[in-house]
Amino acid sequence: MTENAKTRVAVIFGGRSGEHSISCATAAGVLDHIDRERFDPVPIGITKTGAWVLMPDETDTLRLQDGQGAEVEDNGTFVALVPQNQHLFFWDTREAGSAIKDLGRIDVVMPLLHGPYGEDGTVQGLCEMVGVPYTGCGVAASAIGMDKGYAKLVFDQGGIPVGRYHVITDFAWRHRAASVPEEVRSFGLPVFVKPARAGSSLGVTRVTSWDDFEAAVSAARRHDPKVIVEASVEGAREVECAVLEGPRGSAPRTAAPGEVVMVKTPGLYDFESKYFADNAVRLQIPAEIPPEVSERIQGYARRAFELMGGEGLARVDFFFVEDSGEIILNEVNTMPGMTPFSLFPGMWENAGLSYRDLVTELIELALAHPQGLR
Repeated sequence: MTENAKTRVAVIFGGRSGEHSISCATAAGVLDHIDRERFDPVPIGITKTGAWVLMPDETDTLRLQDGQGAEVEDNGTFVALVPQNQHLFFWDTREAGSAIKDLGRIDVVMPLLHGPYGEDGTVQGLCEMVGVPYTGCGVAASAIGMDKGYAKLVFDQGGIPVGRYHVITDFAWRHRAASVPEEVRSFGLPVFVKPARAGSSLGVTRVTSWDDFEAAVSAARRHDPKVIVEASVEGAREVECAVLEGPRGSAPRTAAPGEVVMVKTPGLYDFESKYFADNAVRLQIPAEIPPEVSERIQGYARRAFELMGGEGLARVDFFFVEDSGEIILNEVNTMPGMTPFSLFPGMWENAGLSYRDLVTELIELALAHPQGLR
């Protein structure tokens, strides 16, 4: 990059997961707020079938609107990052005999992908192979954060309360002796059945009768053959904490937690409630919790980030039981939503860090990381 040239940022969104449209909405937020005096964004969409296409630098078609999510369409253009001095190559299949063109060097990648094939370490591994810096967590931390079962093992070993859970692998389900494992029956009802590696509450069922358990597992398995069952935490409030990597050599930073307050659909903060149901939830920033509870949650969030080897950013989600004071870590999102309906940018706005400055900081953190093992 020549002196005074803008940093070229490949903004990658869409993807093969069920959170495709949420990724598009996150990209719209980032493209709207990125500092264009310093950065030159290059939007790259990934279709639901996995094709990488060059996208126009506009955001109106990427937003969630009128109860619908956006979708990256195959527009006949294809792009690829290759290990050639971090260059991006492009060709247009709509033009007969079109030559492959070098679109120049990409300085940093922003993988704004939610769910499998993006948030799980796969795209991060591609960036490592190509040798291009990227925002957010690395391969291992992304994979741990995506897999709720492995994440709970790590956090439990690190001394963070995670609640009761049971993982059902594909092998275990196909060779089951009973429709409800005994470990799960011991939890009592209700239980929550979830895909182990999905987000945005896709495929999640609140089970109140064991007769419905098998159908709930089948619903989760449509998103992931690996399923996690979690005991209900009665009377819990859903409190989330935003984490940012500290400057090199310093501890992670946290913002004051926010809370998801259910209005219309108590009991389950599902995909519809999050993104499309009018006034189904209210986002309370900061959460109306005692200062000592906020401090404990932030301490657990920093600890979780460190245990998984986090980089860049994460949102750590907790259950807080007001009557007992119990705090339970639910899950960690290494690429939290950054839509207008998302808590992550709102928590940092409340802490005095604007959306634009947040995007700038994520890019600067990525550029400061050394390449290779670290």
